[in-house]
Formats: sequence, structure tokens, C-alpha cells
Amino acid sequence: MSEISYAVGDRVEAVCGPVAHGGHVVARVPAGERQIVVFVRHALPGERVVVEITGVEKSFLRGDAVEVLDASPDRVTAPCPLAGPGLCGGCDFQHVALPAQRELKAAVVAEQLSRLAGLSREVTVEPVPGTVSYSRADGLRWRTRMQYVALPDGRRGLRRHHSHEVVPVDDCLLEASGARVVLDRSESSEATVTETVGPHSFEVAADGFWQVHPGAPPALVDAVLSVLAPRPGERVLDLYAGVGLFSAFLADAVGPGGSVLAVEGDRRAASLAVTNLAGRASVETGRVDRVLARRHEKADLVVLDPPREGAKRAVVEAVVATGPRAVAYVACDPAALARDVAIFAEHGYELTSLRAFDLFPMTHHVECVALLVPSSGDPAGSGPR
Repeated sequence: MSEISYAVGDRVEAVCGPVAHGGHVVARVPAGERQIVVFVRHALPGERVVVEITGVEKSFLRGDAVEVLDASPDRVTAPCPLAGPGLCGGCDFQHVALPAQRELKAAVVAEQLSRLAGLSREVTVEPVPGTVSYSRADGLRWRTRMQYVALPDGRRGLRRHHSHEVVPVDDCLLEASGARVVLDRSESSEATVTETVGPHSFEVAADGFWQVHPGAPPALVDAVLSVLAPRPGERVLDLYAGVGLFSAFLADAVGPGGSVLAVEGDRRAASLAVTNLAGRASVETGRVDRVLARRHEKADLVVLDPPREGAKRAVVEAVVATGPRAVAYVACDPAALARDVAIFAEHGYELTSLRAFDLFPMTHHVECVALLVPSSGDPAGSGPR
């Protein structure tokens, strides 16, 4: 039998398998005498669908489910008319009932830990309440900040999935009432906004990073403090510290006899952290690995909150060299987290706690807080307790 080749636009029937990292499910379609993997958006595990091929790679295909022949019981009608194949790329899971969305995300986290870190762990994704005005049960209207593309006709839009094409959007159903709207990342300014979490206020660049779910900052602070259990007098490193969210609460916990060093690579965020922390914690601007290599810090506790690509080996090994009794790793990418957990394991630190939060309903994204501690005794190079 000759090989069957696929091109963008071809259609093929497929039965969908498990969910995969990135908002897809995995299916296999005939390719001559073998089968080839196709990552399918807008489908659910177990469904029989018609897939339109949207991308052809060397060893796999990408596709959209354009017709559902046998639907999953977890399938619902997407509330947004722009959430379907070939339209806005912002939402991956609007066709999935909200509880099932969390089950899919949990399955992805567990699969990544198993495949990349060799760990078998049951994962539950927790819903995150916001303020009263944001605590909707339908998973909509939770974003407190939106970034759009400005269109020539004065309208605004969002990009298609894996594309620079822009889809006009008159009303994004994730945008909360009163959300800050940014048009194009190039429109940066010196403007700031003030965010409040518990007793602390934080000045944040209007186009800078801050969690977009109103319930995220307090939920993450609570999770980090709970797993680390900081003690008065301890030394803490807050790495990728942003504008100082975790540092403020860690400084409260360790008190005047302790110390907190916040390290942040973005100069604007680091400058704002200095203002926000008002001397209660030290702030250093620079790449995390370079700062740690230069300062040779010792620490009792470390918080890692890296960008989507994760901390990576150089930073993990620099963290281990500080000899912490516990590391709280805040991760927005399960694959990067699992890879780094495996590196920590090489150096005697084990994953003992993991919480996952649904900070991004209707999308495939999930936030995790992991606790890593020395697997037995003091790690090599550890500092005093």
C-alpha cells in the first residue's frame, strides 16, 4: 500500500484519544500502512469527528474538528460564536462543560509529571473564586485585563490560533466589566495601576504582568505560604519576583529578624517592586541564574515563579546550591514544571505536594504550586536551619 499524504484543507474521519498538552486531543489517522498522529482542537476524548487538517509537520498533523459524528456527554454548545474552528484562538475549551475542563487539565498535569518526571500522582484542578462580582459559575467574565489588536477601522480583534490573522471581536465573553484593555503590546507607557491583595497594595505597569483572574493573587499567595510555612528569622529568595507579590507576604512571615531577596529580570517590574516593598525586602534586577551565581546566597526557603518556559537546569541547580529546606514552584506550564521537577530530583529534592488551580477557565491553561523538599537529610551544600 502506498503512503497517504495529507495537505492543509484535507478532511478525514477520526476517533479521538486522550487530551494532550496545549488544548488538543490525540487522534491517529491512516497514512499508508501506518498511522500518523493528529493533534485535534475543538474535540473531546472518545468523540468520533471529521478533522480538517490545519498543519502538516514531519511526524504529525494538526487539525480542527469541523463535524462531530459521535459527541461526548461532556460536550456543550460554546457560549461564544467565535470559539469554533478557524475563528478566534483565545479559547480552547468553550465546547467542554466546566467540570470536564478541569478534569482534562488535571489529566494533562498528571501525564506530564509521569512522562517527564517519572512520577505517578493524582491531580485535582481547583476552581478559584474571585470577588463577588467575578464569582460566576459559568467560567465567563473573569479576565480583569485584555490585550487586543487594533484594527484599521477602529474596531479591535484577537488572533486566530497559530496565526497572525485577526478576528474582529465586539464582545469577548471572558472580559470582565471594568477590565483594563491594552491595544497591542507596542503601546507601552509609563502608566501604572494599583492592585490590592489583603493588606498590601502593589503598583503595576499598565502593560506589565499581573494575574488576570481576580482570585489568582490571593489563591497563589495562600498556597505558597501554606506549603512553605515560613518561620520568623528565615532567609527567603523570591525568584522571578515581578512587582513583589510573594515577597511582601514572605517578609511579613519571616519578620524583621529574617530576610527576603526578590530577584526580577524586568527592570520596570523590579523598580516597582522596590516601591511596593518599601524596604521590607531587598530587590535585585538581573537574570536569576546570574544573580545567584554572583551573590552565592544561602536560603532557607525559595519561591520560583518563572515564565512559561520554566526555570531550566541552570536556575534549578543554582537554587539547589542555596540549600533551602523547601522550594515552592509556581508554574503556568505543566511540561516545564515536570522537566524541572526531574532536575530537582537529580539533586536530591522530591515533589511532596502539588496543587493545581483553574485560573483560566475556557482555555487549556492551568497554574500549579509544587513543593519540593530534600528527599533525605540535608542536601549537599545546604545552609544552616
